Amino acid sequence: MASLFLIGGFVSLVGFFNNLAVENIAGVKFVITSNMMLAQRYWMAFLVFSLSNLALTLFAAIITAFISPAAAGSGIPEVKAYLNGVDAPGILSIRTLIVKIVGSIAAVSSSLLVGKAGPMVHTGSCIAALFGQGGSRRYGLTWKWLRFFKNDRDRRDLVTCGSAAGIAAAFRAPVGGVLFALEEMASWWRSSLLWRAFFTTAVVAIVLRALIDVCLSGKCGLFGKGGLIMFDVYSANVSYHLADVPPVLALGVIGGILGSFYNFLLVKVLKVYNLINEKGIFYKIFIACTISIFTSCLLFGLPWLVSCQSCPSDASEDCPTIGRSGNYKKFQCPSGHYNDLASLIFNTNDDAIRNLFSKNTDTEFQLSTMLIFFVTCFILSIFSYGIVAPAGLFVPVIVTGASYGRFIGMLIGSWGNLSHGLYAVLGAASFLGGSMRMTVSLCVIILELTNNLLLLPLIMVVLLVSKTVADAFNGNVYDLIMKVKGFPYLETHAEPYMRQLTVADVVSGPLQLCHGIEKVGNIVHILKTTMHHGFPVIDESPHSESPVLYGLILRAHLIALLKKKAFLCTPVQLGADAFRHFSSDDFAKKGLGNVDKIEDIELTDEEMDMFLDLHPFTNASPYTVVETMSLAKALILFREVGLRHLLVIPKISSRAPVVGILTRHDFMPEHILGLHPSLVRSRWKRLRFQFPLLLKIF
Repeated sequence: MASLFLIGGFVSLVGFFNNLAVENIAGVKFVITSNMMLAQRYWMAFLVFSLSNLALTLFAAIITAFISPAAAGSGIPEVKAYLNGVDAPGILSIRTLIVKIVGSIAAVSSSLLVGKAGPMVHTGSCIAALFGQGGSRRYGLTWKWLRFFKNDRDRRDLVTCGSAAGIAAAFRAPVGGVLFALEEMASWWRSSLLWRAFFTTAVVAIVLRALIDVCLSGKCGLFGKGGLIMFDVYSANVSYHLADVPPVLALGVIGGILGSFYNFLLVKVLKVYNLINEKGIFYKIFIACTISIFTSCLLFGLPWLVSCQSCPSDASEDCPTIGRSGNYKKFQCPSGHYNDLASLIFNTNDDAIRNLFSKNTDTEFQLSTMLIFFVTCFILSIFSYGIVAPAGLFVPVIVTGASYGRFIGMLIGSWGNLSHGLYAVLGAASFLGGSMRMTVSLCVIILELTNNLLLLPLIMVVLLVSKTVADAFNGNVYDLIMKVKGFPYLETHAEPYMRQLTVADVVSGPLQLCHGIEKVGNIVHILKTTMHHGFPVIDESPHSESPVLYGLILRAHLIALLKKKAFLCTPVQLGADAFRHFSSDDFAKKGLGNVDKIEDIELTDEEMDMFLDLHPFTNASPYTVVETMSLAKALILFREVGLRHLLVIPKISSRAPVVGILTRHDFMPEHILGLHPSLVRSRWKRLRFQFPLLLKIF
């Protein structure tokens, strides 16, 4: 409970600080630019706007490229892969945490079309991982009372809670955060984890509420009442009828098509970026700066293409808006007029979404403005994501979806009963569903954002339709990004061809075995010549009448035994006395970046001829499957239990005690289809039969 409370408290403080910094840094930039526009110093305004954006982007790119490259992107694919069992180096380190926070503030403030929700999920996960490993020994930040969590399962649970807290802090959506972690992030879930995640997000909600009350008194600078994203725009009753269902269904279909196309283009761009980034750090930074300059030119130039609008007489705020965020930016317009496109561009993404979602603003934006803004957001969000800087996809997708939703609402006009702001909300939901393929969590997050339960039926319909349509084309955006990054992610379901195979058909060798009492030199040789993380331990005569599987021992435990040098002069089996040289901390999971290596252990020739009794340190009850077991069933067992090793034993007892060992690599489609090429042809025939049109398109 104490650790969950601390995780929730720290994540909420970071979320509040992020919003405070972004609103004030970006706000100062927009105010200075607007003042120069008021003085008709247009070229100087463009220079200040573009150079400030370039400086912020360059800063974010440099600290990311040189300090922690793992902090680039949203971080959600990396955390999702970690919760699936892929422990990639550096993704949850304290360096990544610091760069993620600072870099995200700089990138979002630089007018790049990126969001801070994804980085907040990564930030929350990093904070939880640091608590899970007892702090950071490298930087002298360690807490002995947290060593209880220094194992894979507890740390994974804490990271899941941290990811839920990240969404809760980004959108002030505590229930949505829990459901997001359940639906999208976690590969293993149990009832005890549900209340832990809920408790963490509840702490986030309470702390944020208290901090926002402080800002309402005007002590947060330009942050003011803008605060964390809270589009409370539909507190009034919303009425809709059966005649409004067809347009809503159309929004869902369009959102599904656009979302899948968005994912398709994003993957293509990321692959190109990867090819360029492989050439070195200079090229990474060059791409980031190029995108920043292109974005600044586009954002500053496009408002000149639209005509000025007369200020409405019944406006709820001052028109034009001067010296702060708002719906009516003057830009180059004469007195008493405003530029509706500049009102969306020269605001933070949060304020732009708030403007699009606003009710009673059906006459505020022009049709051409919505079309230009939608195309701009669609393109810029794709090209901005892959740069070497912390960048999220949630907010850009919401902005893009809201703009096309309002555009559809303006086309329908008086034929429907729904307001343009409501169409923007539904458009955002459809584009989120089409790109991210989540349903329950997105529905609750949007409801918590808009603070209106009456929207539930419409949002449910549009999410279900958009997800169903998009699923016919490709996968969700985070799964596609994981594939581009090369993470061996295990899906929730088994491919049909896996039912045709047994585990013996895919297990690979050679198999490295350890004996119950093993020579030190043999252990060192095995560790130096292989990169395996687990080794079967067998007993032979005189410890057993026939060769028998005793259990499984981890590489980290073997290195710990060698490091302590608790060797035996003769091959005798020890009892409980074997633990007198060790403590539980010796076998606890090491912190990030603190893994011991066999190359760092120095042993003499005399020590190499000594022995180690592995029995007391071996897992004597590992998960095993018989060699004739279906590969599909083995995959379900491997994923649902959260295994790293699955031992394959023979069906006939007269054979060797172990046939092989299955790891994540053995369940990957690339490995299986590489061993059995005939399955590729049958799989292709099945796809051609099921999706002939889609294969022609893509």
